[in-house]
Amino acid sequence: MPQPKSSRRQVSSEKKNQIIGFLEAGKSIAQATERFNLGNSTIRYIWNRYKITGSAENRPCSGHPPKLTPANKRHLIRTARKQCRTPLGEIGNQLGLNVSETTIRAALKHEGYHHCVARKVPYLRKHHRLGRMSWAQLYKHLTRAQWRKVIWSDECYIWLDDNRSRIFVTRRADEEYLDECVVQVFKQSPVRVMIWGCIMEGRKGPLVVLEYPGGKGGGMNTKRYREQVLNAALLPFYKEMTKAHGPVHFQQDNASCHTSKSTKKWFEDHHIPLLYHPANSPDLSPIEPVWNELKKIIRNLERRPTSADELITAIHNVWEELDVANVDKHIHGMPDRVEAILRARGGHTRF
Repeated sequence: MPQPKSSRRQVSSEKKNQIIGFLEAGKSIAQATERFNLGNSTIRYIWNRYKITGSAENRPCSGHPPKLTPANKRHLIRTARKQCRTPLGEIGNQLGLNVSETTIRAALKHEGYHHCVARKVPYLRKHHRLGRMSWAQLYKHLTRAQWRKVIWSDECYIWLDDNRSRIFVTRRADEEYLDECVVQVFKQSPVRVMIWGCIMEGRKGPLVVLEYPGGKGGGMNTKRYREQVLNAALLPFYKEMTKAHGPVHFQQDNASCHTSKSTKKWFEDHHIPLLYHPANSPDLSPIEPVWNELKKIIRNLERRPTSADELITAIHNVWEELDVANVDKHIHGMPDRVEAILRARGGHTRF
């Protein structure tokens, strides 16, 4: 196949990808020539080469020697993997490589590594992983119809100014949830408003702004959980759902007010079966991404709340306007969560 004349300037890989996408969308060579201001033969050569090789990457030019030798690249990759949280420029300095961060990034990209934001995940000990595996084994045979008959609940903190700081790590795509490539998050509550809510397929349940005095002994305890949540909000909703759908299970996490003897007795007295939920496992509940969506909407409000009262009003308004389809899609994915836990052997998942 004849190549374009050497006098022509080389077309960047990014522009080649745009040309290929343009042609794959059904446009003609002539239209691409006009759109990208390149010669007909150049466009045709790029398109034919892509159909043969499946790639739009530029081949190495003969003029300049590579900035990194094969040995440099191997050393770079080994170091970047061992020190995945170290900035790329600092790694280059450590190895004595007189190259830019862009060159280092390109070399890593060629081997499938990218410098990405580290995911924040709960801290998992051995017994947490075992509990998550037990959960997956227990529910791996549940059908989508059975997952639909669960009320999912959770408390959530909403604050006025959340911290959006990020940590970058160097990894391959399949290493996203390895322990060394994530940021493990410990429980903390530097927030202004605490809410409780529940969901079921096709429904958003009641949303409660929890009231407690704060300070020592003034947090959410069994008595306040029973009065503000179980009796006032859950019980009426549970009766409505069982009347419409038959027997329904209820899910809650392992907060101390949820697992106390008094709370367990309340569920027994009201004949409400509980779904087992392992500790430190927010990724096993579909209500967690719903909270994330709610926070995102509040964070992007044109007029952001400036007081606790305004924040409470905004929370209720967003909850009412939240599309039920955004709730259902997470419930539909419960079999995928089970499968992900089994593959990760109780470790972190993408959920």
